Amino acid sequence: MQINSYGPGTTPSLLMSSGHPASFQGPQLSPSPAQQQVALPPGSQVPPPANNLNGLCAQPLVPPIARQGGIPGPVSPSPYLQQLSAQSSAPGYHPQQSNYGLQMAGSQLSFPGAFSGGPAQLSGPQQKKLDPDSIPSPIQVIENDKASRGGQIYATNTRGQVPPLVTTDCIIHDQGHASPRYIRCTTYCFPLSSDMARQACIPLAAVIQPFAVVPPNETPLYVVSHGETGPIRCNRCKAYMCPFMQFIEGGRRYQCGFCNCVNDVPPFFFQHLDHTGQRVDHCERPELYLGSYEYVATLDYCRNNKPPKPPAYIFMIDVSYRNIKSGLVKLICDELKTLLGKLPREEQEECSAIQVGFVTYNKVLHFFNVKSSLAQPQMMVVSDVGEVFVPLLDGFLVNFQDSRSVVINLLDQIPEMFADTNESETIFAPVIQAGMEALKAAECAGKLFIFHSSLPTAEAPGKLRNRDDKKLLNTDKEKTLFQPQVNSYEPLARDCVANGCCVNLFLFPNQYVDIASMGLVTLYTGGTLYKYSNFQLDADSPRFLSDLRNNIEKKTGFDAVMRVRTSTGFRATDFFGAIYMNNTTDVEMAAVDCDKAVTVEFKHDDKLNEDSGALIQCAVLYTSISGQRRLRIHNIGLNCSSQLADVYKSCETDALINFFAKSAFKAILSQPLKMVREMLVNHTAHMLACYRKNCASPSAVSQLVLPDAMKVLPMYMNCLSKSCVLVGRPEIPTDERAYYRQLVTSMGVADTQLFFYPQLLPVHSLDLKSDAIPAAVRCSEERLSEGGAFLLANGLIMFLWLGVSVPPELIQGLFNVPSFAHIRTEATSLPDLDNPYSKKFKSVLKHIQSQKPYAMKLMIVKQREQSEMLFRHFLVEDKSIYGGASYVDFLCCVHKEICQLLS
Repeated sequence: MQINSYGPGTTPSLLMSSGHPASFQGPQLSPSPAQQQVALPPGSQVPPPANNLNGLCAQPLVPPIARQGGIPGPVSPSPYLQQLSAQSSAPGYHPQQSNYGLQMAGSQLSFPGAFSGGPAQLSGPQQKKLDPDSIPSPIQVIENDKASRGGQIYATNTRGQVPPLVTTDCIIHDQGHASPRYIRCTTYCFPLSSDMARQACIPLAAVIQPFAVVPPNETPLYVVSHGETGPIRCNRCKAYMCPFMQFIEGGRRYQCGFCNCVNDVPPFFFQHLDHTGQRVDHCERPELYLGSYEYVATLDYCRNNKPPKPPAYIFMIDVSYRNIKSGLVKLICDELKTLLGKLPREEQEECSAIQVGFVTYNKVLHFFNVKSSLAQPQMMVVSDVGEVFVPLLDGFLVNFQDSRSVVINLLDQIPEMFADTNESETIFAPVIQAGMEALKAAECAGKLFIFHSSLPTAEAPGKLRNRDDKKLLNTDKEKTLFQPQVNSYEPLARDCVANGCCVNLFLFPNQYVDIASMGLVTLYTGGTLYKYSNFQLDADSPRFLSDLRNNIEKKTGFDAVMRVRTSTGFRATDFFGAIYMNNTTDVEMAAVDCDKAVTVEFKHDDKLNEDSGALIQCAVLYTSISGQRRLRIHNIGLNCSSQLADVYKSCETDALINFFAKSAFKAILSQPLKMVREMLVNHTAHMLACYRKNCASPSAVSQLVLPDAMKVLPMYMNCLSKSCVLVGRPEIPTDERAYYRQLVTSMGVADTQLFFYPQLLPVHSLDLKSDAIPAAVRCSEERLSEGGAFLLANGLIMFLWLGVSVPPELIQGLFNVPSFAHIRTEATSLPDLDNPYSKKFKSVLKHIQSQKPYAMKLMIVKQREQSEMLFRHFLVEDKSIYGGASYVDFLCCVHKEICQLLS
């Protein structure tokens, strides 16, 4: 079959393939012989798309049309369904009736000279542009999944089944494979061979969130204890006992599911088998019938073979001039008085076992002795910041309940103590060093909470200068802006990890603070970075305090090491996250909390087996908040297939985007950003070209063919490639880009999904009588209306956009002012009013904020005012104000590349 490149007068129309749910197994189709004749060399390199800005489709590929009042003009008639021709059956392909074609009326385009780089040109009479409603909608995909799988029980009893989307609420019942809350995969069916994997270009990866929050209606993890003996493990590969182990010889031995080694069953663990070959106590042992569970670890798993001590939290407050004058120091001290009574504890404990310590600093460090026997806290000053030492051991780390009165006394005194300070210079690296040395001396793991506001310019290790240079944007040196400017932070991070010291950094900058350098230790130690630019006490306190409470109270494992084991034929090769790696296999995390995810890429090292599948076991060794050493185990089994269609059918777009975002954000440390953006377009085209060539029914070259499970992948890939991290513009602060890069690196699937495709809710259509949240609409200006009010949220920021003709009763109900003109856009919260509008809107805000790691800042935007520019940047289906392509343009760009690959 010959595939032509675009000729005059063609524009891609769209064809979606295989629209059936992934769990359906039915008659399958083979590709037509004609398709098999199209040669697509595996991994072939194609030149980047010709007409690109920042490497991405600059000129609109669709003719501009008249716009009135900022809203695009008419759209083309609705698409019609086209039934595809029937084909013969063979294993591995989809039922023919599940394919449907979507034809779109398109403008007449010609790309002269076979993509020589000339701009898109019109030929023939101008026609209507592509109808946005006829291209795949992320909202539709989300809503369809909610309709078919929402509210149901999802049992994990089948290998390789595709779970509900991360946006669908359901109850997960662990029946032998880890819950998708803990592990999601880019595809739940791996290709059989490395050649197949290269051909498909689909990354094989798992996003593992080992401490993910489990809702109250799901069972928490069981803790298994084998006493002195410890967990049962395979002698050869060291995998832990799990449902993938096969018991043989009447139960006396078991065959490891990972390496096939036959092991003796320890006498205490022996049990007879029933007539099906299963142990008779199968349902009584969590490690035999559940995908996820915990083991109590023995002394062999502890540092120096000694049981660990409970962790400690050290609060380190920058008391330089600005923080005192802004009221920030007093705010922190007042809040800690309440928060220290709410430190996390095990359910059976009366009070928390966590110890606390306090340090303040500017150019020097101040340690405080808060021993319970003292009447007043004592301060010790360390002025030699080049060689930091801890001036006291006894009385620095204390139990809050025991030393309550001394600690409260100290927190009352700190703002007074430094009230007259004129010191504006600060240190930073010695602060981390001091906290780490204190934990090391106390022989316990823990978290540092550092509250800091400026570039550390004082003479000390880790001193930084302002190196923010807009001239580097869009040059080969732009990548240096994301690298640390001095060498001292990396070895400091390594020492922190070695001593179980996790650094949480709360930044309050008024100008550039070099987050790429200052945030490095936080990233490597599994900590969390928070940023409150131009902090105003009244406006920003609620958000900061919410973040602080959340961080102190959240479920965390300390001094953790994670190991990912696989069955034969493939192995883990790359790891992305808030982690440190000393070797190729041990993922070290000074701490890992419920929001942190590690994305793991796998590669073949042999052929896989369809019968045994691909098995993955993630084991996290950690210290609990009570000081118990434990192992948390998550197991998942995936299918393997020799048919590419099965691989595509089992893909999960949200997990793919998580992987692509993390790998792209890692790549910018060493490669020009333009090249990284081009690689994303290239990769998208490769995946879709391979699908079209090997799995899709024959169709006209002008049609773009998308697999059902990936039909919104181009949308998300476009959002990623035009994100501010990958697009350098003078208007976007460098720190902002480095901040987002760091946050995304440790995000789970739910958080990257919302970050790249924000939720846009029409709040003018709130149903005041029901609890329902209004259905989201697509992230495009076309969906806004002058008479409407819309709430946009991406997990880090929220906008309330108000159209010029929004009904006065809605304005009165939300703002307590009479008209649009009276609304103050500088407000960052809405008043608490006793009316149905206000109560309903507040409940929507609370719902959106729940389960999100960061408190979102609310910005109020009025149509046709200056602040609308920033809001429009988040309407990700439209052309970006910073030059990124619209969704329609990106689809055309990808389609063009696919045609090049196939011809």
